[in-house]
Amino acid sequence: MIRHVVMWNIRADGPGGRTANIERLKRGFESLNGRIPGLLLLEIGVDTSGVDYACDVVLYSEFESQEALDAYATHPEHLRVRLELADLRTARHQVDYRPRARAGTNGHPWQAKETRDE
Repeated sequence: MIRHVVMWNIRADGPGGRTANIERLKRGFESLNGRIPGLLLLEIGVDTSGVDYACDVVLYSEFESQEALDAYATHPEHLRVRLELADLRTARHQVDYRPRARAGTNGHPWQAKETRDE
């Protein structure tokens, strides 16, 4: 599994513009759920801290493999959303990483190992 995290600052187009643009970005990326092979999880979070150094929006996603993430980068649905939303951002930051499996899990950091009664 590989995690793909992207954070953006979103431009404000007058009063209420930033909120409208955030909602547009959120709807666009959430529309990818169920459409990308190998995409296990995609969620959008909107900052609630209000601190001046925070990003406005974060995309957290999990892919079954590096190959699935690579395919996502060029998938037509992802490219469509990127193109539609490209002018909304003023900054973008990205981190891709492989999570460390913890002892007692089946390779997923927060999933307990299955046990069987025999």
